[in-house]
Amino acid sequence: MAVTVLRTISTSLQILNPLRAPNLISKNKKGFFCKMSTESPSLTHSITLPSKQSQPVQILAAPGVSSSDFWSAIDSSLFKQWLHNLQTENGILANGTMTLNQVLIQGVDMFRKRIGFLKFKAEIFDKETGNKVPGIVFARGPAVAMLILLESEGETYVVLTEQARVPVGRIILELPAGMLDDDKGDIVGTAVREVEEETGINLNVEDMVDLTAFLDSSTGCTVFPSPGGCDEEISIFLCRKHVDKEVITHLQGKETGLREHGELIKARVVPYKNLWRTTADCKVLVAVALLEMAKKEGLLPSLAT
Repeated sequence: MAVTVLRTISTSLQILNPLRAPNLISKNKKGFFCKMSTESPSLTHSITLPSKQSQPVQILAAPGVSSSDFWSAIDSSLFKQWLHNLQTENGILANGTMTLNQVLIQGVDMFRKRIGFLKFKAEIFDKETGNKVPGIVFARGPAVAMLILLESEGETYVVLTEQARVPVGRIILELPAGMLDDDKGDIVGTAVREVEEETGINLNVEDMVDLTAFLDSSTGCTVFPSPGGCDEEISIFLCRKHVDKEVITHLQGKETGLREHGELIKARVVPYKNLWRTTADCKVLVAVALLEMAKKEGLLPSLAT
């Protein structure tokens, strides 16, 4: 036990006090001023945010993070978007009461040629109290989800997907959803593509209704499922269609998804009236709330026959 404690303390000291080397000053495309270490073993980087010119931020690599992963993380849209969010009107650093001193890059998961998930720890302090603000971040970026309502013979049905979700160790019923590709921001196109991949239903972009667009603009018109630990923000779309009952029967239990990407998905169809108690997927529950409030306030366009 004593040896383990000593090793932990030693590792922590190495992280907090990386080897210093002569630095080169440069300016990247986003306008951040950077100091790049010339000694690769230390894996340190310094940035100066446009709004905080006098407060350089140290970026460090945790043990086990490779040089390529470290620089990929710093250059990723996930990390750049997080830095941008800090400085927006509602950002943590906007009013000057908090300061970002250091970021520790802890893990990088690649999705083929791009970063899918990024794990890091931010050292942010409240200037008035001197207390550290919890800053463990699991970054995965923006995503879209689709609430598909199928009208058939006087009944409204919802299309869900059944997937094995390893993080919770369960089979989950949820809305068809997917992550946005890096830097493209094609929200509607991604929503349509995910639905087609996960359910086999062909949709038209013009049929989409952005339910999250009804939120106040101060929210960013997205929802945050778990802002205490994850940066994920979700746009939720609605699509309504009239279909024959045979379509409902055909969809029930249909195997879908991109098998070559490990997606083992089954389509499930449930009556809309039972949806709110059918699954614990927060995307479903948020979609139901947004839909019902939008209907109550007369915000939805008429469903074409």
